[in-house]
Amino acid sequence: MKVISKQRNSRMCFICGMDNPVGLKAPFYNMEDGSVMTLFRYGTEHQSFPERVHGGLAATMLDELGLRALWSKSGEDVFGVTMSMTVKYRKPVPYDENLIGRGIVLKETSQFATMKTEIYNQKGILLANAEVSYIKLSPQQITEGIQPHEEMCYLIEDNVKEIPFLPL
Repeated sequence: MKVISKQRNSRMCFICGMDNPVGLKAPFYNMEDGSVMTLFRYGTEHQSFPERVHGGLAATMLDELGLRALWSKSGEDVFGVTMSMTVKYRKPVPYDENLIGRGIVLKETSQFATMKTEIYNQKGILLANAEVSYIKLSPQQITEGIQPHEEMCYLIEDNVKEIPFLPL
């Protein structure tokens, strides 16, 4: 699938923070079909049981993909927080393997949004998915005194033009 543009990364977010020593530093791409995608991998430090990632960390990526999907559709000036998230774990999520995350907006109003988010392995097998509901809020309603563009300060071009994606 063709990449249209790349989204910004933050300083300290666990998922995308470039300055977070234990974070994933995941890049996010706006795709030609209106979805957002990421290419990422968990490390051994993210395990629960040997050979699998902690379910809460998989859910964290699914949650991040929700906001990123909203940004893909409506722009990076839209903010919000998760109201609810229903996660389904389909197969163990491995660490030390390249993974693909995808999110797309299912429904959006002036105050709310619902997104479908998914994690796949490189073979296109669905490992986990979620339906995420957000309430839209200004950055000041979320945390007083925050300057979101100071936190979301990294736009690192990497020449990714296409993400091979054929879900099974």
